[in-house]
Amino acid sequence: MFEVIKTEGHARRGRFSCAHGGEVQTPVFMNVGTQAAIKGGLSARDLKEIRCQIELSNTYHLHLRPGDEVVKALGGLHRMMCWDGPILTDSGGFQVFSLASLRKIKEEGVCFSSHLDGRKIFMGPEESMRIQSNLGSDIAMAFDECVENPAPYDYVKQSCERTLRWLERCKAEHDRLNALPDCVNPGQMLFGINQGGTYDDLRIWHMQQIAKIDCDGFAIGGLAVGESTEVMYHIIEQVEPYMPAGKPRYLMGVGTPSNIIEGVARGVDFFDCVMPARNARHGRLFTWGGAINIKNEKYKLDTNPIDPACDCPVCRTYSRAYLRHLFKAEEILAMRLAVLHNLYFYNRLMERIREALDAGEFQQFRAAYSEKLNEKI
Repeated sequence: MFEVIKTEGHARRGRFSCAHGGEVQTPVFMNVGTQAAIKGGLSARDLKEIRCQIELSNTYHLHLRPGDEVVKALGGLHRMMCWDGPILTDSGGFQVFSLASLRKIKEEGVCFSSHLDGRKIFMGPEESMRIQSNLGSDIAMAFDECVENPAPYDYVKQSCERTLRWLERCKAEHDRLNALPDCVNPGQMLFGINQGGTYDDLRIWHMQQIAKIDCDGFAIGGLAVGESTEVMYHIIEQVEPYMPAGKPRYLMGVGTPSNIIEGVARGVDFFDCVMPARNARHGRLFTWGGAINIKNEKYKLDTNPIDPACDCPVCRTYSRAYLRHLFKAEEILAMRLAVLHNLYFYNRLMERIREALDAGEFQQFRAAYSEKLNEKI
């Protein structure tokens, strides 16, 4: 399923396989298609063209609409969205976290109100596993509680203990569902999630405990939710030694190009973030020289591509001036082209990281680009 091919410091070069698609090369960035679609008008065919290896969809949103039973009736997410590559679905835990004013957490699970129509919904470990089984994703994430940073120590400790108990329930239900004759994807994997806020001892204890459960991979959750970048890096460094070396490591919801490079340097294999698509929809585009705001006046007559060093479908065809015009005219095409470029950039970033690891030159790549890609032009 997962093999570490080589290492450079803590950075890992690997390969991963699952029920759908060919061999995934890691480190990898998963392109976020929240509701089985990339915001900005991209199709599954587009994902192939921009070199996406894994697509990520949202359990909570797809449960609300069209409904996971509907997705199952349509043959699962892969058939519904015409994507034959790997799919990861999150557990719904982060969305429940974001609905703090509309939820109540207890041992059984979480009661909350739908952000669409206010109807009452209950989701616990078993419900999350059943929803993800109906979706038929290749990787299901365990149901957890994500706490904001900072949070009181005692609350975070209780939350960690509860999340551990929830993972045990997730594992039991996931195994049961995979064995059913009508299971959409009997090869679906389960990843556990490390929590513990910004407390080193809780993070380490929780990772030690969940590593005892036979999951197919492990994630670090609950970061990039209020803490500084330095604290986030510190937590990764504390947790990484206790993560099983032979299984994938996933840093959830992170982040900028620099965050990804630094995450790889600290031993992370999988990444996801809405940032490249969200920034693109507002005209902020990533280049190998730093980020630009394509809406700026200086691009009005600029006939250069977004990034002369980029060979994405957009940069091969269109000028900065045209992109700027589309944004100013509020044309939908502006968002589509911008998202295509940014996601291609992220996927190409991962390729270059892998190439650097293959050549034993990752530290040089990190030194050249980690800070540079944070710059604004």
